[in-house]
Amino acid sequence: MSKQIQEAYIVAATRTPVGKAPRGMFRNTRPDDLLTHVLRSVLAQAPSLDAAAIGDVIVGCAMPEAEQGINVARIALLLAGYPNVVPGLTVNRFCSSGLQAVALAADRIRLGEADAMVAAGMESMSMVPMMGNKIAFNSEIFARDENLAIAYGMGITAEKVAQRWKISREAQDEFAYQSHQRALRAMAAGEFNDEITPYRIAEHQPDLNERDVKIKINEVAQDEGPRADTSVEALAKLKPVFAQKGSVTAGNSSQMSDGAAAVLLCSEAALKRYNHTPIAKF
Repeated sequence: MSKQIQEAYIVAATRTPVGKAPRGMFRNTRPDDLLTHVLRSVLAQAPSLDAAAIGDVIVGCAMPEAEQGINVARIALLLAGYPNVVPGLTVNRFCSSGLQAVALAADRIRLGEADAMVAAGMESMSMVPMMGNKIAFNSEIFARDENLAIAYGMGITAEKVAQRWKISREAQDEFAYQSHQRALRAMAAGEFNDEITPYRIAEHQPDLNERDVKIKINEVAQDEGPRADTSVEALAKLKPVFAQKGSVTAGNSSQMSDGAAAVLLCSEAALKRYNHTPIAKF
């Protein structure tokens, strides 16, 4: 591997709370609005930065269609008030799309092509279903057995992992229970507060007496997934979802979620120019 030209530093980061899909707090919130929110917020954390100096806004999205299609990166950066000269790029590597966006942004800086980059990830599993609104695989992809896994969702993948490494149903349920407990303790201690930018949801409620629609603003600042009422006993009662004799259930698998996150990356030269303090080095 050739030597890096320069280092890439993360100087700001934020995310929305994570909502549960498809019936959670963000079920009626457009994903490009969530993305706009974190793009605006991450830039606000670096007030001395000249936004026109941002080389690109790279956004990862696993299902880039419908409300999160049409190069959502470019649309959201304009909605967030970035200068028109800033370009936007949407990338898709399924579940690692957001991480890929950060890697690509860092590479641009490391290669000397930019001094400031924004990388983000966004998904609404409430508005855009897993696999998208229209599944249209090329049938030839399944002509070779080794390609079958491209059609596996995470549930079937989890079943394969459990079978191969002999991870019991009991171990999965215990891990899920402990995951909820750890998340709840962390939330109670305020461990996530600094990384979350609260989001204001406008709820439209009909007023039949006045024949009008009232708007109620609800600010959300905590993740919706952790459940205080779950237990190992309750998890053990759930039936497998992805295989008749499987071990993966709705309780011990990862939830479907809605949310967005963004980071601002800079070169060492930009750190000095804009007086930024890095919080991490890529």
